[in-house]
Amino acid sequence: MMSSGKSRVKMRPPRNRDSGDVNFDESWAVLAGAMQEMYRKNASRLSYEELYRTAYTLVLKKHAEKLYNSFKSFLATHLREMVANDLRPLAVLTNATGSSADSTVALVIAAEAKEGGVRFMRSAKTQWDDHCLCMRMISDILMYMDRVYCKELQLPLIYDAGLALFRDEVIRNSEFAVGEYVYAIILNQIELERGGDKIDTSAIKSVILMLESLTEDKIDGETVYSRSFEPKFLRTSAEFYAAEAALLARECDSSQYLIKTEKRLQEEYARAMSYLSVTSEGKIISIVEEILITRNMINIIQSEKSGLAFMIANDHMDDIKRLYRLCKRVDSDNTDLRNALMLRIVQQGTEINQTVTEELKQKKGAQNAATAAAFKWVEDVLALKEKYDKILNETMEGDHRVQTSLTNAFSQFINNLSRCSEFLSLFIDDHLKKGLKGKTEDEAEAILDRAITLFRYIADKDMFEAYYKTHLAKRLLGGRSISDDVERMMITKLKLEVGFSFTTKLEGMFKDMKLSDDMMQEYRARNDGQDEVDLNVSVLTSTNWPVSLSTIELQTCIYPASIEQVKKNFERFYLSRHSGRVLTWNPNMGSVDIRVAFRKRKHELNVSTYAMVILMLFDNVADGDSLSYTEIKAATLIPDHELVRNLQSLSVVPKTRILVKSPMSKEVKDSDRFSFNAGFESQYIRIKIPTIAYINKTETETERKDTIDKMDELRRYQTDAAIVRIMKARKTLEHNILVTEVVSQLSRHFRPDTSLIKKRIDAMLEREYIERSSENRQVYHYVA
Repeated sequence: MMSSGKSRVKMRPPRNRDSGDVNFDESWAVLAGAMQEMYRKNASRLSYEELYRTAYTLVLKKHAEKLYNSFKSFLATHLREMVANDLRPLAVLTNATGSSADSTVALVIAAEAKEGGVRFMRSAKTQWDDHCLCMRMISDILMYMDRVYCKELQLPLIYDAGLALFRDEVIRNSEFAVGEYVYAIILNQIELERGGDKIDTSAIKSVILMLESLTEDKIDGETVYSRSFEPKFLRTSAEFYAAEAALLARECDSSQYLIKTEKRLQEEYARAMSYLSVTSEGKIISIVEEILITRNMINIIQSEKSGLAFMIANDHMDDIKRLYRLCKRVDSDNTDLRNALMLRIVQQGTEINQTVTEELKQKKGAQNAATAAAFKWVEDVLALKEKYDKILNETMEGDHRVQTSLTNAFSQFINNLSRCSEFLSLFIDDHLKKGLKGKTEDEAEAILDRAITLFRYIADKDMFEAYYKTHLAKRLLGGRSISDDVERMMITKLKLEVGFSFTTKLEGMFKDMKLSDDMMQEYRARNDGQDEVDLNVSVLTSTNWPVSLSTIELQTCIYPASIEQVKKNFERFYLSRHSGRVLTWNPNMGSVDIRVAFRKRKHELNVSTYAMVILMLFDNVADGDSLSYTEIKAATLIPDHELVRNLQSLSVVPKTRILVKSPMSKEVKDSDRFSFNAGFESQYIRIKIPTIAYINKTETETERKDTIDKMDELRRYQTDAAIVRIMKARKTLEHNILVTEVVSQLSRHFRPDTSLIKKRIDAMLEREYIERSSENRQVYHYVA
């Protein structure tokens, strides 16, 4: 090792004792000899004071240029000899046979390349360390030349010049470029490590530090490492990973590909941070990401046997999480992954839609089966939503961009099913009647929250409102709701989603029911039991409730005399409190408890109002006599649809066969006759005769067409109102802007059709609510 003397010496310029000239050759011989001793590690014998005075005198006597050039010449010669005598022989000796290789690559791939390469790197690093130490001592001796000559002429200082010479005469030696040999060794070592071998990273790190210390001339910030080694490292790495990508694509499934890709990224990061330069970390990571992720991830995602769809189907959460992490590295928006997720959700959702559509076709007319299919659709969609919510939160960090894509995908396939609003309303109706029975408040709220989740995706919220209002009306009027508190909880949730205007009429329905209860208490107190029957009336505000509480136009019927009298008593009471109002009786939603005497015992029957009217006819019919369908219709004036439905309830169902139908069949014809079944028997005293009115059911095609027609008419009114509202506020507006604003306002309730908007604009023009500008026909003015 070199002497451990002081590496830097503080010296003052000596006083000039001799004003005469100095012999440069003699002085330089002294300095050159000292430098030789330094490199021979004999520096402790030298007198730094005398050496400094010698160099100082040469500079003072105007020999600085010659001294500077002589120093560079000496150092270049020394370094070339060091390469030839100390380093190159080591490179040759790495071949066990002793024969010299013709190229660097041949030497590197020799049998002992690994061990010989490490020895060579350590030797090169030792020479570098010795050179740096000597240069510190030499720069101390030539310090005065640095201050006076080098700075004035802007030449490299002695120490910097020494490093530059090491770069040029050692690293880039014209006969044996140490640098190229070292680069090949390092690259070979890295390749071995990538293959699973253990390597001496400390030797590589020491050489890398040397390369980083050597700067490039005339290129700010560039080092030998960044200019010469790093490009080779990046190029060979790209070649390695291109080959690896092809191999992985052939031999690995998507899961293995992702695992190995992530492992490679971790390895390259660790490699850059441990023994390469940290400046290479981002560059090598970019190469791995580009080749293994960007170029191949689409194939990985779309793989039929092991891609994203397979991962989702088999709940491979770790693989999905890894896929998300890797995709996000190359695209912060995760575009490819989001598109694939959307496509998969739409595919699965479309399958759910197709399944329910096929079931509805197969079970056409079987309302209970069709309703069960509707419930299953809702449950399947909610299950799918919960599955993807789990994926989003557990594997994708709740990424808001992914969440938006999931929302768009669910909205797309849900709204592709034209009956989604009806199905959701039926689902909620079923739970609010019986599905929540026995549930705690938290459990009930959780179920309603699931329904709200699906409600958010529905674009035609006005269609949902129509169905929900009808189902709510039946629950309230039939006394079928499980709890007013739960009902109000649901309405509150709807209000939070779409605003108070959406729920105003729903809340009005509850208000009507409360006022009706109060009114009936007052009526009973005032009537004091004068009525033959116990009457309970719900007075409904027509604007709050569905236009029709059934699928046919409302009609009255001929009530029995006792019932008619009770009706008149209530009408007088009501009109005495609310003069000027009109009461319209709606028997199709009512129910009656009626006591009927049969041969063996009396039973209390709970039937619809229409069924009560029918049964009362038989009170005056002798035993064994019958009434025809036509006679019953003429005596009651019950609409055909309701009459058929109630006669079926009373005569076809075996357990509730209060009337005997002749001939016995499910269908009711005009020629059929009906008689009272005096021999009816049942183990129960109280018997409920069910009617379709209180059964959850999907709409028939006729009913659905009627609902759509009514909704289209309502939407025309809403579109007209939006046009007038906007024009009244803006006064003047261009056509496209008006259409855009109308779409914006109506989108909160349904998916606006631009063709409908254009037609309604034309209608507003014809009705002179707006007019065209005389200067530009695409501009409208509001007509006050």
